[in-house]
Amino acid sequence: MAYRQLPLTSLVINPANDRHGELENETAAIAQLFASQEQHMRNLAKDLVAKGEIFEPPLVFPDGNKFVVADGNRRTTCLKLLSAPRRAPTVDLQQFFAELRQQWKGKIPEKIECRVESDRDRVDDILFRRHTGVQGGIGQSNWNDRMKNNFVIRTGKGSGLHVADEIEARLKSAKMLPHRKIPRSNMNRLLSSETLRNRLGISVRKGRLEFIREEQATLRALQRVATDLATRTITLENIWDTESKLEYIDGLDREGVLPTIAAKPKSTPAPTPTPTLPLPPKPTPPKLSPWPHLIPNVDYGITWTAHLQRHREIWEELQFKLELSLHPNAISVLLRVLIELSVDNFIKETSLTTVHENDNLARKAIKVAEDIYSRNEIDKKYLGVIKKLQQGEHLISMDTLNRYVHSPNFNVSPEHLKMLWSTLSTFVVLCLAA
Repeated sequence: MAYRQLPLTSLVINPANDRHGELENETAAIAQLFASQEQHMRNLAKDLVAKGEIFEPPLVFPDGNKFVVADGNRRTTCLKLLSAPRRAPTVDLQQFFAELRQQWKGKIPEKIECRVESDRDRVDDILFRRHTGVQGGIGQSNWNDRMKNNFVIRTGKGSGLHVADEIEARLKSAKMLPHRKIPRSNMNRLLSSETLRNRLGISVRKGRLEFIREEQATLRALQRVATDLATRTITLENIWDTESKLEYIDGLDREGVLPTIAAKPKSTPAPTPTPTLPLPPKPTPPKLSPWPHLIPNVDYGITWTAHLQRHREIWEELQFKLELSLHPNAISVLLRVLIELSVDNFIKETSLTTVHENDNLARKAIKVAEDIYSRNEIDKKYLGVIKKLQQGEHLISMDTLNRYVHSPNFNVSPEHLKMLWSTLSTFVVLCLAA
């Protein structure tokens, strides 16, 4: 641990801040902090000016010739905007910080004291123990459930099952352990997402690690990962965020290391049942309340990378915030936006050349579906369902979605919205996963 005076210009507001999940750059991170808690940010900026200091040094880690702020992003953002008000995300906020800057006694500091930690695993240990006490936005604000989940997904800490211990035990049993010690915290971080675990042929279900691909093929892939980590071919810096994890896993895929979908676990014949006395009937479980939102509360296996931030925000509104019985109009509009953004994401990420500039959304969706079909990710029947999007007389059509958005006389039905999502969810998820 070291405390250093660092130039404010050398500090980078963390685009992978667990408050919002991964974003593309510092500018987007600043905008998101104000979008989610503008009043707290204003209160904090006023307090900085009134006191003339930030009290607790930001926690930072080196990244090239810059330092990324791991903790203290709100304080550092306010100080940056007091120094350069035009960097604020809206005209109103630019004016706010310009006026507030005039109230600062003396000169805005060009350097601030920071706690510098080079060990990123230690940074996460520190973050794990912080964040108590809100004080109206002046103190450190508590992480909500989504922020805690972002932290667990990014780091693998506090997620229950110790995945690295389980993998080490399986490799040891198969006599496939590398000669050097596996940095288990790094392995937990790499495999903190169920989507990435699945690509290596494993899954965590009901607190247990299971093989979902052929066991030997999966063990060989896990052995390669363990060896890369043990020999420091891959270090914490290489798997710090979702983008870098995907880059590593994609590299293994290109090398042919990952177990294929065809490599499924061998099924064992079921034992012959022995006659037993009938058990007494089980009591009827209480009936669960229906999920009030459009998207069911299940894990769709999407890896939310930085460029999918807008998509993720809309998804979470549809899955956790907007209720079908109260907000059917808002849901219908956002559903159409999510479909369009998802289709555009697939076109961009796959560089799909069959799509033309003048194609409408329905035509784009069909061309995307045809490409997905050519990759054997959907069957012919489902391709036909997507092709119906272009036929206006069908309920599952872009015409229906357009009417939801534009027609003053078209009634929005929660049941129809559910049917739309049930039909199109596979397509949307595949577009987001491109």
